[in-house]
Amino acid sequence: MSIDSPAPPNASNAVTSLVLGILGIVLCPLLGPIAWVLGRRGEQEVDASGGAVGGRGMATAGKILGIVGTAFILLGIVIGLALIAGSPAAP
Repeated sequence: MSIDSPAPPNASNAVTSLVLGILGIVLCPLLGPIAWVLGRRGEQEVDASGGAVGGRGMATAGKILGIVGTAFILLGIVIGLALIAGSPAAP
């Protein structure tokens, strides 16, 4: 009879980055860079813990969603500048 040990607790930055990454994609892309940074910190926290803290997958997912949200911001800026530059001058 084997008894499984409980899973280690998740890194707080991992959960936060995942939540912010999802919100950044769905509601507000301005949260993307924050999710990106917190996801990277979460990955570093999990790696440095030596197995005492889990949640690396959530941190990575939050980081990736943050990168996508940041790309949406940049795309919006480029499109906005293109529209401004392409608009006819007022007489």
